[in-house]
Amino acid sequence: MKLTLRVWRQKNADADGTMSTYEVDGISSDMSFLEMLDVLNEQLILSGEDPVAFDHDCREGICGACSLVINGDAHGPERTTTCQLHMRSFKDGDTIDIEPWRAAAFPVIKDLVVDRSAFDRIIQAGGYITAPTGSAPEAHATPVPKADADFAFEHAECIGCGACVAACPNGAAMLFTSAKINHLNVLPQGAPERETRVLDMVAQMDVEGFGGCTLTGECATACPKGIPLMSITSMNKEWLRATRKAGKR
Repeated sequence: MKLTLRVWRQKNADADGTMSTYEVDGISSDMSFLEMLDVLNEQLILSGEDPVAFDHDCREGICGACSLVINGDAHGPERTTTCQLHMRSFKDGDTIDIEPWRAAAFPVIKDLVVDRSAFDRIIQAGGYITAPTGSAPEAHATPVPKADADFAFEHAECIGCGACVAACPNGAAMLFTSAKINHLNVLPQGAPERETRVLDMVAQMDVEGFGGCTLTGECATACPKGIPLMSITSMNKEWLRATRKAGKR
């Protein structure tokens, strides 16, 4: 395959960015999208140019590090992570636009790399449980109803890639935050911080400068792990309950 790539190039956070055009040839349809970018970077290095900076780690669809907007879609045309998107999703001769996540809370560091530490600070605000130190408790010491366990596992699948933010027209982080809140709040181990968790994490989300949610649903459509839109509804109910309870104290 021969492709034309229009790639966002930005030297650093303070510099102006621009789309640069590159031609790549000999691309196999079995390559992943990141392997195709490796080919481009090898070509750039051999010609004495600066390679394109992009995030990646496991390349197995697990870590959420890969984060690209491809032809206007977060992670590209398939519902998967960028590293698991294969070039058979494109045709010979295609022109592909490659950009970083676009959100005020995700400032560009260089080229296609953005700073997603805002997610880390949301987690630090309440995405944990209090557990006594010492020997590990017996695995079956705290029974969890299957419905609750299934709900927790469904939300725990979130890999924090940020596609929900990139896809949202408002740049909201509600799907990510709700997934991290819901998967702990439904479990008995998360009960002690149930109210403070939702209040603190939502407050931190607002501090980070993410946009407001209008339930357009683009976040759930783009999520490679299929976190459902109803996750936001569940979190909103938790937040209202916690707010009312805090107001009565």
